[in-house]
Amino acid sequence: FRDRIMFPINDVNGNPIAFTARLNPDKDASQEKTGKYINSPQCAIYDKSRVLFGLDKAKSVIKEKNFAIVVEGQMDVITCHQFGFKNTVASSGTALTSEQISLLKRYTKNLALCFDADAAGQLAADRGIREAMLQGMNIKVIIIPHGKDPDDALRQDLASFVLAVRNAKPVMEYYFEKITAGLNLEMVEH
Repeated sequence: FRDRIMFPINDVNGNPIAFTARLNPDKDASQEKTGKYINSPQCAIYDKSRVLFGLDKAKSVIKEKNFAIVVEGQMDVITCHQFGFKNTVASSGTALTSEQISLLKRYTKNLALCFDADAAGQLAADRGIREAMLQGMNIKVIIIPHGKDPDDALRQDLASFVLAVRNAKPVMEYYFEKITAGLNLEMVEH
């Protein structure tokens, strides 16, 4: 954890159960032998697939607004909360698991996924959507404007992010647009 930014990971009741550490942004990542993020090892009280970062702080707002925004990383959650999106939690760099969805179902059946725009983020979104559908969740997808992750998008243009949340796409519309992107639907050959 040396020369890293530390984030405590709490259970749903606010009890610290682990830590995650992000590489110092000022440090040259190419010199690092480990990844950008490292976590406490899995143990009896900490299983990454059973914890949502920020749920202890977001659960009452999730219940009140009747929907949760799910992002990938801790910085995304922190920035979302700073900008007023206090119903945000993170799957901590993994696709949503069935255990994480079960946790969220205690507070809402409505999810808005806001994963990174890169290939890994889109793959995580697809896996999360599949798991959420299996549990009967109502799913929307937030298309991130001006940036590769919610943290960047919020810092660059709050108004566009607010609009993106408001205009989150139902999951089937998201897939239809994703599959037909770049196709000319006016021509049968395409």
